[in-house]
Amino acid sequence: MTHLLIADDHPLYRLALTQAVRGVLPDAAITEAEDIAGVHAALGAHPDIDLVLLDLHMPGSHGLMGLASLRAEHPGVAVAMISAHDDPATIRRALAYGAAGYLTKRADLVQLQAGLKAVLACEQWLPPALRESVAAAASDPKDRETAARLATLSPQQFKVLTRVAEGRLNKQIADELGIQERTVKAHMSAIFEKLGVRNRTQAGVLLGSLALADPSRDS
Repeated sequence: MTHLLIADDHPLYRLALTQAVRGVLPDAAITEAEDIAGVHAALGAHPDIDLVLLDLHMPGSHGLMGLASLRAEHPGVAVAMISAHDDPATIRRALAYGAAGYLTKRADLVQLQAGLKAVLACEQWLPPALRESVAAAASDPKDRETAARLATLSPQQFKVLTRVAEGRLNKQIADELGIQERTVKAHMSAIFEKLGVRNRTQAGVLLGSLALADPSRDS
């Protein structure tokens, strides 16, 4: 049985996605989450999840950081982004960081179902109206390089890195992850080497480059 995780902080849109899924896979198991912490908790509780439909700007996601964390910690799970915004450059970046597809919230039921079918068939999906503009959007080599470097981190190393980016000290990270402080230091040394950075600040800046402003919240 196919198992999907719908991750969006708007209950009505979660309902719309559920309806779209039921039209394609009536018997699919569906789990829901309303923030990135809930996504990680759901993936931990349900290792059989096949696909995550992830809101680009859901609470705690910090733009592409949420996507990168899922790809690092759960590499066997496909992640398709969903967003009300369709900036071609942002879509190109999402694909570079491992998104299996990009669904817009303006899509009708037929297009949502087409996207779901494609992603579940292991095909990359973009809305037809956006394919040409996304293909024409400039691709930043730094995104490909950063994505490749982040992909070398172990799940535990990525957890350490996200907490470093949030300004946590080694002792705080050790307490949160239930590990010894010397283990955190060992992870930090490995992270610096894999990311090609020299210190915590540079590591935090590298991860912070994945952050995206939410256009709907701009003043």
